[in-house]
Amino acid sequence: ERSRRAGPDGHAGNVGGVARAMKVMGFDDLVLVQPRWANVLRREETIQRASGANDVLANARIVDTLDEALEGMSHLCATAMTPRDFGPPTRTPREHFDGLLGAAEPPQGVAFLFGSERFGMRNEDVYRCHVALSIPTAPDFGSLNLAAAVQLIAYDWRLALGGFAPPAVVAQRPQADAKALSGMLDHLEQALVAVDFLDPTAPKKLMPRLNQLFNRAAPSDEEVHILRGVAKAMLQAAQKAKR
Repeated sequence: ERSRRAGPDGHAGNVGGVARAMKVMGFDDLVLVQPRWANVLRREETIQRASGANDVLANARIVDTLDEALEGMSHLCATAMTPRDFGPPTRTPREHFDGLLGAAEPPQGVAFLFGSERFGMRNEDVYRCHVALSIPTAPDFGSLNLAAAVQLIAYDWRLALGGFAPPAVVAQRPQADAKALSGMLDHLEQALVAVDFLDPTAPKKLMPRLNQLFNRAAPSDEEVHILRGVAKAMLQAAQKAKR
């Protein structure tokens, strides 16, 4: 699937924020239509807000018309905070994306259009789109920064496309065997007696309970070694106190 973001910029830093939002979700086709600053892609605030997404800025295009921006795109998604009396249907991103990708012939090029942060999209641009995407925000405060809106739409679109596999999990250390656990419990028992926490003449079920606790915790050899170090320090502290 090809996807593209198009729209004018508000504050120059927003373009950098948009580039970063796109790169995080694996997209890089950014087109600006008549931006306020001709050199917006090279401005310091733009590069700073991109936070490493310089390749997206380097590949971005600046065009004079929306037609140029939408070349090769077959499905157009406007972004609108409120439904309009006339125009394309208003849907949430996930609702629309599920239907779009579930169609018998999904579109080969999908464009997402964003207007200026102050004024939003022009009606005539919304009218030519297939859908107006509305992010489900709080009813009494739905104002979103441009880069934040792009991030949310890009996330839902990436999710609809299948997302990315999570990072590989670091292999867990093997669980300590019964002998190591028994030795640690013996060591801990000596320490608990030394600090007068455990009465050796009336131990009741403290040690069996601790045994069950550590069975559930399934400590590794390294963790057992740490616990034995704690027991050793307790014994040393008790000996000093007696002296």
